Amino acid sequence: MATTKRERQKAARRDKMERLQRESKRRQTLRRWVIITIVAAMVLGTGAALFAGNSNTTATTTTTSTVATTTTTVAPVTTTTAAPVTTSTIAATVSSFAQIPASDRSPAGKFGAAPSMTVPTSAAPTKLLSSDLIAGKGTVAKAGDTLQVQYVLGTYSSDKVVQSSWTSKPFSFTLGVKQVIDGWDKGVAGMRAGGRRELIIPPSLGYGSVSPGTGIAEYDTLVFIIDLLKVTPAKAG
Repeated sequence: MATTKRERQKAARRDKMERLQRESKRRQTLRRWVIITIVAAMVLGTGAALFAGNSNTTATTTTTSTVATTTTTVAPVTTTTAAPVTTSTIAATVSSFAQIPASDRSPAGKFGAAPSMTVPTSAAPTKLLSSDLIAGKGTVAKAGDTLQVQYVLGTYSSDKVVQSSWTSKPFSFTLGVKQVIDGWDKGVAGMRAGGRRELIIPPSLGYGSVSPGTGIAEYDTLVFIIDLLKVTPAKAG
């Protein structure tokens, strides 16, 4: 019965993830149409102003439009509303953050196989820590790219792994647009496809005061091991 219950819970989480991803795509499509409409209106308005003026007077019209972006996140994430993020916003690489001490680092393992995690017993860090357990050689992950990953999640509060995509299917998300927690948007940037990276994420870049699921406490420190399977670059324009 316990196994059946866990399977139902996993299925429910997967359904929720897929539903939220569909909602996010719908919102992104709607946002694009809003932008297109505004640009078209600006062009028409400027043309009308030019034709309405006489030969001795030149009117200059400057129009500024602001489009707010609402993005709904999926596991392992929280629901967030944020302004659009440009490529320059998330340009971090692993060298931008302090390295995980060797004594707290998980075994490298083998890329493509579920990793073995060591949840540190030392004091929880207050800043993001990162270490490449396996260096990738493929495409570098940048903001706006769509990534496909496998991951395991452990927490300081439980001292064990509490979630793993290896038991279901790879997880896909767009980097740098608030579809995932800040610790992922910052910590995954700069990875290369084929690489495995371990992140230790403080509450300020994780779930904060929220307990989103079993094994994740309020103000919990998170440990992720992430395998970057594929990078699909953002389309220009």
